[in-house]
Amino acid sequence: MGDLCRGRVVIVTGAGRGIGREHALEFARQGAKVVVNDLGVSLRGEGDEGAPADRVVEEIRALGGESVANGADVADGRQAGELIQTALDAFGGLDVVVNNAGFVRDRMFVSTSEAEWDAVVRVHLRGHFCVASHACAYWRQRSKAGEPVDARIINTSSGAGLQGSVGQSAYSAAKAGIAALTLVQAAELARYGITANAIAPSARTRMTEEVFADMMKKPESGFDAMDPANISPLVVWLGSAESKDVTGRVFECAGGMIRVADGWREGPKVEKGERWQPDEIGAALHDLLRKATPAQKVYGS
Repeated sequence: MGDLCRGRVVIVTGAGRGIGREHALEFARQGAKVVVNDLGVSLRGEGDEGAPADRVVEEIRALGGESVANGADVADGRQAGELIQTALDAFGGLDVVVNNAGFVRDRMFVSTSEAEWDAVVRVHLRGHFCVASHACAYWRQRSKAGEPVDARIINTSSGAGLQGSVGQSAYSAAKAGIAALTLVQAAELARYGITANAIAPSARTRMTEEVFADMMKKPESGFDAMDPANISPLVVWLGSAESKDVTGRVFECAGGMIRVADGWREGPKVEKGERWQPDEIGAALHDLLRKATPAQKVYGS
């Protein structure tokens, strides 16, 4: 057991399985008190697959840690508020929110229904908003009362959100929105003692095993680069007091690799000084594109 997050109170959403489970366990190993949130639904966000949150709580307690389970729907505003209250009731405070919950409804864009689009955007983007909104209300109130706040929001984007992914238009759009949300949170919330960062992880989960079966296959020996536990050390450090000066960043991580995502940046430009004529645009744009850094390929293309 370590001390990096000793005494810090952490909520991890979607923590019943996969990457979220590993986050919850590693926070506990580093001394945090953990609220394990999971709705217990299938990969597509349907049905009831038992009580995975309860099982993770049992694992944490077996390690000697402190943990409670919560079954809130993170995209329901009232339930998200109750999730925050669970941490306050159980442990007397809250220091870190790790937004991890989500599911997929993979479909080519022309075949995606409105219901599928809404379901995916709801759990990922709205879910991130609802939980962080209630957490920030608590932290802001403490800050305005003159109490010290050293809080963290850690969001979960994706390579699909940074570069796009064929067959995942809704998921890609939601994850791109999460990356942009993180930048705004970091800019607005620093005054209250809150940092906001995001990760774009690549690891073996229920989501990736189906789509990238060969890539995610567990090796017979040696380093398992796709083990979801590889992602958690970065998240736990971001949730610690040591990360106080890091905010507004998106980190790609996989295996033993951590990379700072560069995001959208201003590129080459041309300034005419007056209104363009339509028949002038083509030559100007092609010249700009020759000077610009080539776009990264969309996953799967």
